[in-house]
Amino acid sequence: MASTTHLPFSPLLSIFKNPIKKSQVVVSFTKPRLQVKIHATGTDMVGDFGARDPFPAEIESNFTEKVLGNVDTEHKILIPTAAALSLSQQQCTPISHLQQPIPEDEAKKMLFKVVGWRLVHEEGGIKLQGLWKLRDFKCAVELINRICRVVEPTGHFPTLHLEQPNQVRAELWTASIGGLSMNDFIVAAKIDEIKTSDLVLRKRVWA
Repeated sequence: MASTTHLPFSPLLSIFKNPIKKSQVVVSFTKPRLQVKIHATGTDMVGDFGARDPFPAEIESNFTEKVLGNVDTEHKILIPTAAALSLSQQQCTPISHLQQPIPEDEAKKMLFKVVGWRLVHEEGGIKLQGLWKLRDFKCAVELINRICRVVEPTGHFPTLHLEQPNQVRAELWTASIGGLSMNDFIVAAKIDEIKTSDLVLRKRVWA
């Protein structure tokens, strides 16, 4: 059975060419071999986690020539690009009237990034359409108010319809280019994050 004994640093100085300050050696006697481990005991606890500087003995041994990688590797903190962010986290940008609308096949792929929206062909262009069935008229009005609060900072607004007493229909498209732009999908994703569980019809659960 393996046992672990904690010994002071001084008896084992011969093991290390350059002993480390504020450290202790933990010697594990595990037959048939001896294992030596070093743990930092300094007050700053830097040695207990993360990377460390190489020991002088390690530098003299040219250990970096025996491992993969580059000792002079430059580390950078990369800020996520817009493409890496979810649509709801992106911001709408100004659209030039010279910009081409998103092709229908590309728009169909973008539909996978929003929930509950569909493509409709109206007035010679493609639009995004969302439909909500609410409990009553009051809930329908409340949903419209929530949508307005979410989309107002974007500067890109949907067309909202209150159909019947308890149904809301939203349409998104970029009129200046006669079709869909990325702004439409960004706003749709932001609308998706609106809480509606307290407004929609509750499903009846049978025992």
